[in-house]
Amino acid sequence: MSAEFLNDAAYHRPVMLAECLDALEMRPDGRYVDVTFGGGGHSARMLERLSTGHLYSFDQDADAEQEAAGLARPQFSFIRANFRDLHDELAQRGALPVDGLLADLGVSSHQFDTPERGFSTRFDGPLDMRMDPDGPRTAADIVNEYPAADLHRIFGMYGEVTNARTLANTLATARRGQPIQTIGELKKAMGSCMPRGKENKYLAQVFQALRIEVNDEMAALQQMLEQTAQVLRPGGRLVVMSYHSLEDRLVKNFMAKGKFFGEAEKDLFGHTSLPFDVVTRKPREASAEEVALNSRARSAKLRIAIKN
Repeated sequence: MSAEFLNDAAYHRPVMLAECLDALEMRPDGRYVDVTFGGGGHSARMLERLSTGHLYSFDQDADAEQEAAGLARPQFSFIRANFRDLHDELAQRGALPVDGLLADLGVSSHQFDTPERGFSTRFDGPLDMRMDPDGPRTAADIVNEYPAADLHRIFGMYGEVTNARTLANTLATARRGQPIQTIGELKKAMGSCMPRGKENKYLAQVFQALRIEVNDEMAALQQMLEQTAQVLRPGGRLVVMSYHSLEDRLVKNFMAKGKFFGEAEKDLFGHTSLPFDVVTRKPREASAEEVALNSRARSAKLRIAIKN
């Protein structure tokens, strides 16, 4: 790997890189999947550990596909697809089962730092937020077309916004004058709802809620996780890094119980058959040194499980 690629923090600084690689316990001849290529930081270092093995990396973003071209080699395949299509895409390539799977559920630095993608509260730009630029629905569509009751639901559920109902009604009123198309217009429309001194946190919660809805992130995550039990060989490792409590709760429950809600299912004899053995009872977190270098590592939670 080139030093320029690995050190290109402007594109993406991989979070908890050493911890993720250690958790995978990679073999040089193994078959691995990175379902969130992003800026390629994790994939690049995973490739360094392979000789006759193979790495399959997923991403639905055209920018990620372009970045992946720099890693071209016989041991690497880039798959331009949503990770909810994990099993079918690997099956088509005769790539089952796999020895390890990594999922870094964060938005890449490149996406945050590109104003026209609409992910960041720091810039003005279009209200887009699509991980797949060809996706059917933008954040502007949601803000302008969803009934107030649906806005209330997503702000409360996905952003955990305290005054979600008030915010939803405020936006429903504001858009009657003219559509809310840009980040600047959204900030202005919701200005009266933002708590004094906590504007940045509030904006982050609202943007998180819109991004999750735009990309159907919770459903896609559940579908991908369910498929990991099919694609991993016995003894294969599942390594997932999440950045907010909604994702982390789904990951934690699935690893521990094989399901997202409720208790693990038992057979007629009262025995529980679990797909995974949990390695991390408590999630691993980034070191203070890493957080000082990369603030996005502050909320990262890494969980590891082994396929039974």
